Amino acid sequence: MLLRYATLSKQGARRNNEDYLQLIFHPEENSWMGIVCDGMGGHLKGEVASKTVAEAITRYWDGHLNYKDDQTKVEKACQTAYRCFSQKAENIGNIEMGTTMVMASIQNEQLIIAHIGDSRCYHFRKEEGCIFQTQDHVKDSFGWEIIARCFFTGRPDVAIPDIHQATLQGGDKTLLCSDGLYKSMPSNILKEKLTEEKSPSEILDELNLLCEKNGDDNYSGILLEILDF
Repeated sequence: MLLRYATLSKQGARRNNEDYLQLIFHPEENSWMGIVCDGMGGHLKGEVASKTVAEAITRYWDGHLNYKDDQTKVEKACQTAYRCFSQKAENIGNIEMGTTMVMASIQNEQLIIAHIGDSRCYHFRKEEGCIFQTQDHVKDSFGWEIIARCFFTGRPDVAIPDIHQATLQGGDKTLLCSDGLYKSMPSNILKEKLTEEKSPSEILDELNLLCEKNGDDNYSGILLEILDF
């Protein structure tokens, strides 16, 4: 499997960066996994929440490479991460904290995408454009957008991922990002950028400029391109 990827994570207009991203790549196993978590504003220690969940899921994935990437594996990884998250919240004073999560993994030609909250994944294919986009877990409350599912202290019932599976083709691109990235530009502009014949790092450089100009939040992304199998 031949692939290339790039990452981006910036503080943006905020005082600190509460986003956290991580990835692992094992070429000998034809295995790749990336994750982006976005600590929830309005609650304490967003940067701790996002890092704790991202690292726990990454550790689980890295420790279970011989397991098939499927719904069961995602659910167990999230359950393990929630236990780590709850323990961390207790250790630092029983505080309320929360984070969203979006992840993607590749095992041979199989792609699995999972998300909780409003961090997103976009899957692009040559000649077809965007063939899949996660649907945000949000609801309206008196004109305010409220996160309906997330990792949140004392609420394991809302840390439930949506899961999507697909078969990859050469040329496919997958973007994982926090809401600070996609909210910094019109949807059509984002999708146009992702279909350009440029490297992942070049595309993220262009998205970074748009976020610097228009954004008011932290912003993070991982862009992956499959070259060949």
